[in-house]
Amino acid sequence: MRLLLDTQVFLWWISDDAALSKKARKAIANPANECFFSLASAWELAIKTSLGKLTLGQSLERFLPEQLALNQFQWLPVSLAHTLGVATLPWHHRDPFDRLLVAQCQADGMTLVSADAGLKAYELPLIA
Repeated sequence: MRLLLDTQVFLWWISDDAALSKKARKAIANPANECFFSLASAWELAIKTSLGKLTLGQSLERFLPEQLALNQFQWLPVSLAHTLGVATLPWHHRDPFDRLLVAQCQADGMTLVSADAGLKAYELPLIA
């Protein structure tokens, strides 16, 4: 299974936060699954760190590549098909980053891993 981790799930995973559900933890840890981290989430983290809403203890430029390598996660680029897919999504959710993740999952046949209950309204496989 190809999993796309939302930004919060990624942060919970790397910090071993108890907020991450057992189901999500098991899916991410399963070596048969491929885990991806979207460039949209990297953009979201860049905004949050620049606003002072997130402190990482090191530069984002160093933090993200190290964490992806350490956890064997793959980058998921943002393509034109992904961005155009956002235009056809119903407005169940207003967050632009989450909407792009939904479009990426739909376009690439991926399962989204997110604790955001608002994403359950979309037609896509979801692990909460």
